[in-house]
Amino acid sequence: MGTVKPPPRAKLICGLLSSDPDLLVLAVRRLRALLGPVDTESETWPFDQTDYYREEMGVDLRRRFVCFEELVSVERLAEIKRLTNDLEKRICDDTLCPHDRRPVNIDPGYLTLSKLVLATTKDFSHRIYLERGIHAEVTLHYASGAWHAYPWTYPDYAAETYHAFFESARESLKQQARIAPSGDE
Repeated sequence: MGTVKPPPRAKLICGLLSSDPDLLVLAVRRLRALLGPVDTESETWPFDQTDYYREEMGVDLRRRFVCFEELVSVERLAEIKRLTNDLEKRICDDTLCPHDRRPVNIDPGYLTLSKLVLATTKDFSHRIYLERGIHAEVTLHYASGAWHAYPWTYPDYAAETYHAFFESARESLKQQARIAPSGDE
């Protein structure tokens, strides 16, 4: 029989999308206020692998990632997704944008040594329900020294563009995991 134990803490990561560089900066500042200091921030890349958000968010979208200093319990993912949804709505209100036309998209997830998990409000066959309308998806897995996609992985995550950043975040997690206790605090 297996022994039940708490999972190791994970690296909290948020992917941001916007066509407005100033709103990306604002969103990161507000994320810091909600979730604590950022220890790693990616460069900003063109979001050109899909036009999925074109109707809702417009054209010339840019992608950026931030990782947070404090490791988190993976059990907090649904709560954090609800916080980022609320933050998106506040940014809509601040910019006088209707809620169905987000100026910033914020997708939280967590990174462990073996996988990148993203939170979503959308159900699908490969997603697991967490709680209160939030699902989780293993988007990438780490094996043989590299990040690998699944058939359902979003095209931009499947491309290797972000993988060096995820590798850097993974290395940071390895260092933090050596000195940080695991489990609930």
